[in-house]
Amino acid sequence: MARARRFQSDTLQYFWERYIGDDSARIVEYEQAAADVDVAQAIYEMRSQAGLTQRQLASKLGTTASVVCRLEDADYEGHSLAMLRRIAEVLGKRIEIRFVPADKPKRRGSRKVA
Repeated sequence: MARARRFQSDTLQYFWERYIGDDSARIVEYEQAAADVDVAQAIYEMRSQAGLTQRQLASKLGTTASVVCRLEDADYEGHSLAMLRRIAEVLGKRIEIRFVPADKPKRRGSRKVA
């Protein structure tokens, strides 16, 4: 029996099967990397929608532009809840945290930032 497709793209599906497959450790690494990308992208999109440069957001946060640059980097793994709260407050947003069943695959795809 064929496994359910995870991606619409044949190429992405191929790479998933080739490099991740059913390896639970690699799935965890992938999900963590995907979460890091989501957070970085959300910060970038909210800052851009607010019409702020990295330097301007940094000034409002009381930090440096290099810190904001790092927070918007998809490879950055050090997002703290405290910093995310500060960003949300400065940008007039709030943070929502949800816990979902671990056995349900996370829906990947485009998402809107509130």
